[in-house]
Amino acid sequence: MIPEALADKTAVVNPSSVTLDNGHTIAYGEYGDPGGTPVVFFHGTPGSRILARLFDSAAAASGVRLLTFDRPGFGRSDPWPTRSISDSGAVVTAVLDDADAATTSLLAFSGGSQHAIATAATDSDRITNVDIVSGATPPAVSDSNPPLQRVLGTLATRAPLVLRGLFRGQAWVAERREPSFVVSQYRGDDSNTSIDDQVAMTVKTDFLEAVSNSRHGVVTEFQNTASDWGIDFSTLNVPVTFWHGSNDTNVPLENVRRFNRAVPNGTLRVNKTADHIQTLVESVPAIFDQMAP
Repeated sequence: MIPEALADKTAVVNPSSVTLDNGHTIAYGEYGDPGGTPVVFFHGTPGSRILARLFDSAAAASGVRLLTFDRPGFGRSDPWPTRSISDSGAVVTAVLDDADAATTSLLAFSGGSQHAIATAATDSDRITNVDIVSGATPPAVSDSNPPLQRVLGTLATRAPLVLRGLFRGQAWVAERREPSFVVSQYRGDDSNTSIDDQVAMTVKTDFLEAVSNSRHGVVTEFQNTASDWGIDFSTLNVPVTFWHGSNDTNVPLENVRRFNRAVPNGTLRVNKTADHIQTLVESVPAIFDQMAP
């Protein structure tokens, strides 16, 4: 179900699509300034292109053309259970070609982190820089993952049918509950900052779009995130900026500090009061401001 406030956006109700060389179809849309500087947005896990709706106005004000796509198995994109993180570049290249964009910045939230990093590693000639917001970290630097993240990774690897059933049930409940039910999964233990009602509704809609048609994307990505990413981080030759909140209970800040040290051109910016979702809401407009002419 698409809320009325979002129904006017064609990227929500009628996305464009592009077919990969392997026959899989990828759904994508765009927000902001159609003639602006391209930025490719990677949603979280689970997630969909709809999350980028939060930044339509900010992108337009900063002259940013925000391209956003459903990764395979999420939203309107075909499932691709055998894909690996290293396949991310091929998906982004197809979207860029279809959208007639030569080069782009990459902007990733949460579980989109590994896909943005992989794209920068394999297609650096088309990538100018990467911004990672509240980003997931590779196993090699993740010494303090929260118990829930470890459980999800284990289920994805050992009991994928159980994980798919879990998210099917969660979608059923989320559709019938207030948006706060979904938003609470991204809040810190002692968060005292409220989330705007429209932001909360978009987050709920994003979650429902992500998993209502298929849960294959969830399983594939939790499998991949919990395994070695297969990326030599020392070879990254584009600037990578990590934006992270000290109150993020989904991805501990210390993991991000270690990840930042593993990246040659890494910069870490810490929001000392924000949690997982607050960091996204507060950081992205600042990222766009830096791109404004």
